[in-house]
Amino acid sequence: MKKFHGVLTAALSGVLMAALAGCGGGSSGQKIVRIGHNQATDHPTHIALLEFEEYVESKLGSKYNVEVFPSELLGSQTDMVQLTQTGAIDFCVASNSILETFSDNYTLFNMPYLFASSEAYHASMDDPQITGPIFESTKKAGFQAVTWIDAGTRNFYTVNTPIESPSDLKGLKIRVQQSPTNVEMMRLLGGSATPMGFGEVYTSLQSKIIDGAENNEMALTSNGHGDVCKYYSYDMHQMIPDILIGNSAFLYDLPEEDRQVFEEGFAIVNEVEREEWTKAVEAAKERAENEQGVTFMYPDTAPFQEICLPMHESILEQYPDLRQFYDAIQEYNKTYSGGSSEGGSDT
Repeated sequence: MKKFHGVLTAALSGVLMAALAGCGGGSSGQKIVRIGHNQATDHPTHIALLEFEEYVESKLGSKYNVEVFPSELLGSQTDMVQLTQTGAIDFCVASNSILETFSDNYTLFNMPYLFASSEAYHASMDDPQITGPIFESTKKAGFQAVTWIDAGTRNFYTVNTPIESPSDLKGLKIRVQQSPTNVEMMRLLGGSATPMGFGEVYTSLQSKIIDGAENNEMALTSNGHGDVCKYYSYDMHQMIPDILIGNSAFLYDLPEEDRQVFEEGFAIVNEVEREEWTKAVEAAKERAENEQGVTFMYPDTAPFQEICLPMHESILEQYPDLRQFYDAIQEYNKTYSGGSSEGGSDT
């Protein structure tokens, strides 16, 4: 496990205090349960977390007051992970690339073309034999995953260069998540990887600092990227989950009967987010095409896969403990080899 380096800044502490001021609940004896994420209030992640809030409070409202903070009100994802780690907040939604800095096990999900279809992706992520050890691998860091959130298929989208083959990426500056795996993927595909925080992407596209990015369809509409980028290409290079993490001390201190309710709530988050995501992606595609003028393209993915697949053995040689999980996923790939691969949510 890698050790995460970083301290909370004075500015972040100010943001936290401002966001949490007036929450109250102490005099009533309720424990305030704070959950942070970086999506808007109409995003499937927020809708699912509100369902969690409603469920827990319906069962344990006299003991817990759940508060959901959207839109980076508690800071960036990195900030929120640190806050969850220290117990300043209880839960947050984190990207896989951030968790990779705490545990090498999360490197697995960043592999390009790891899953053969969205069905194989969902089946693998629903298998506790695969996800359980990975989710628990950050316990010593002070937090652990409690459920996964469908972050869908990541695809390339660009300002004015259609991506129909890997050669079209040559020389283009493409924003990627801050992950060594993603940087290497772009190097192999011929593009110039430009790691940066998600909040910087829109202005970087607008000012031509970057030529494009890679993400799901929601980035076009919810984050306005489709106002600048006019080509969206379904190369389907990654299906990377977002992860809901909880502070370990909070989870361990829950009475057994309360923990059961929270576990049921985590399952609701997963179920509701996936249902809402399917609807949201369909709406995003329609809006992007009809209102933003985005052209959706469906290139042959085989050339992209051929270039990226050697990364699998390279990563497995570097992290041999991932082999057992990788092999289990390949079994699901055999079973679900040809399904639809659209969907997602990110940063």
